Amino acid sequence: MSPEPTNRSLTAQPGHLYVVATPIGNLSDLSDRARAILGTADLVACEDTRTTGMLLGRLGISRELVSYHEHNELEAAERLAQLIAAGKSVALASDAGTPGLSDPGFRIVRACRRRSLPVVPVPGPVAFAAVLSASGLPTNGVLFAGFLPAKTSARCAFYERHRDFPYTVALYESCHRIDKAMDDIVATLGAERTVCVAKEVTKLHESFWVGKAGEVRERLSKASLKGEFTLLIAPADFTL
Repeated sequence: MSPEPTNRSLTAQPGHLYVVATPIGNLSDLSDRARAILGTADLVACEDTRTTGMLLGRLGISRELVSYHEHNELEAAERLAQLIAAGKSVALASDAGTPGLSDPGFRIVRACRRRSLPVVPVPGPVAFAAVLSASGLPTNGVLFAGFLPAKTSARCAFYERHRDFPYTVALYESCHRIDKAMDDIVATLGAERTVCVAKEVTKLHESFWVGKAGEVRERLSKASLKGEFTLLIAPADFTL
């Protein structure tokens, strides 16, 4: 009998890297497959060992955790790839969502691909995809550009470059800058541009603001800005 394909097995296989998506808020969003891989991998490489340790603890899983974050990514990626080449199975997890999407992960995947080592995705939550699906903005195409630049001039330059982009633009923004980001949209793209701002998706205080940028900005000024934000900008010719 031929062996089961590694992308169907619920047991982490030797010499494989598994890119495991974890919940962005609601723990019930963790898939059975993700739970199984996290529970059988030799090592779990994670952005914050405390955060992932708490997740595994709630699942009743005890595994060796290895720190893998933006400050040690270059060195850790090579070291982990060597362990995988030697036969270890490694599950890669970020604090929330899918590793590699505005989270550490790219370099270890690249290191494994350079060595022709198996990389298996274990898909699950992605904040911008969840927001897009519930926003009412066009979904026929999307540009995910991660976090906006911190400076106003750079943000405005980004908006200006994408003024006539034909698809929805998806961005992440911090609670400290979402108000400024919206101010810049109104100033650069105009108060009539259709946008969606979502906060704390899948969490207790999940909130959506959808409509004209000027109106959304006004509604945000009266809301709590604590939490994590996703920002969608519709094409210029789109209206709800």
